[in-house]
Amino acid sequence: MHPTRLYAGRQLRDLRAARAIRQADFAAQLGISASYLSQIEHDDRPLTPGLLDRLQRLFPLEWEEIAAEAGDRRAAALREAAADPLFAAAPMAPEQLERAALQQPQLADQFVALHAAYRRAGQRLQIIDEALTGGTAEGSRLPWEEVRDWFHDAGNYVDSIDRAAETLATGLRGAPSPPIEAIERQLRDALGISIVYQQTQSLRDFDATMRHLVIDPSQPAESRRFQLAHQLAALALAGEIAAVVEASPLRTAAARQLLHVGLANYAAGAVLMPYTPFRSSARAVRHDIDRLRLEYGVSFEQACHRLSTLQRPGARGIPMFFCRVDMAGNITKRHSATRLQFARFGGACPLWIVHEAAAIPDRILFQLAETPDGLRYVSMAKGLVKPSGSYARSPRRYAVALGCEAQYAAEFVYADGVDVDAPHAAARIGPSCRICPRDDCDQRAFPPSDRPILVDPDRRDVVPYRIG
Repeated sequence: MHPTRLYAGRQLRDLRAARAIRQADFAAQLGISASYLSQIEHDDRPLTPGLLDRLQRLFPLEWEEIAAEAGDRRAAALREAAADPLFAAAPMAPEQLERAALQQPQLADQFVALHAAYRRAGQRLQIIDEALTGGTAEGSRLPWEEVRDWFHDAGNYVDSIDRAAETLATGLRGAPSPPIEAIERQLRDALGISIVYQQTQSLRDFDATMRHLVIDPSQPAESRRFQLAHQLAALALAGEIAAVVEASPLRTAAARQLLHVGLANYAAGAVLMPYTPFRSSARAVRHDIDRLRLEYGVSFEQACHRLSTLQRPGARGIPMFFCRVDMAGNITKRHSATRLQFARFGGACPLWIVHEAAAIPDRILFQLAETPDGLRYVSMAKGLVKPSGSYARSPRRYAVALGCEAQYAAEFVYADGVDVDAPHAAARIGPSCRICPRDDCDQRAFPPSDRPILVDPDRRDVVPYRIG
């Protein structure tokens, strides 16, 4: 079987123009001559497997779209799966992967599916291990844990609701994000809701019978706007939300009600930050959260959370992880579209920068970290204080963290000037002490659950035991 020749000249020209890269510099990045690149860009020569591999490594975000448009989706998926550190001992050459995708398409698809299943099984095993060692049976998950895991399994992206919210935002007008006046007008005129701003114990209180909505005015402006968007989404997209809840496998009424609230919150974020323009803005400013929150009139946390949901098929954003950590180190919100997985029980790794950020509000901290599997991540964390509006109520203090795999560092403004490949530059973090395999960490709170400890009464190290 002769290999299919892949021509993508226009896509490469578009990529180079979008990045404002001169042809000679682009050729140097690809390791070819400028004349050779010119021939490729004019579709006089096809892309070779080696060039495909380099393009995917250099421009992973853009290349997903180019590969899909050029019909190279199967080979791209195979290359991504084969890049897992699991196969580092015996890596396959780009030509071998290209040949496998072409000559054995069914086998290639099954390999990609098997790799995805392997990753899911690993995550599931981690969940079960933590449940057993944490004293929590898998069958007795709390409702909020069920909902948290549902969003994780959904990839933190719900297509039907995201697209419906984007359509709703378009109808409200106002670019790039509908103003608060437009949301209020839609609630009043289209849905017959009366709105009152009045300080109460609740941030938002809706009387469905009287069609009356009370919003606490002591909240920051972006929080008031989000509460209005939540109510609008809950009413205008009630059918879409109900369909998703009905299709979910959640077992308890409480979990299904929590999912309904979570989906309305998800829709509110999608209304305020519509997918297509927000993804475009994020890429234009290289995921600078302060610039995004100012452009869309949202809070720092809202912008971070929305960035972690940009996983629409064929138009993905950077795969991000996002979490929120309180002052006690508890993870109160988490999601990862990357291979980094958070602990389900207990706190996160003490070496993670998010804990330091919680103690230093309104300052962005950066960290280059490496997990036990050898993958590196770039992340930022910021401590936040949400005012309560009253001396009698303590303000909420917490930190949020957002990051991605180091291969996307060029798209992450917070990683500027950092050598992500420097041998000893990365902090060596893990998911949690219970399941972290590192045996030389001085910050351990307790040993891993699956290995014995060795105690020497005549020797005292930083940790009072060695791991067997």
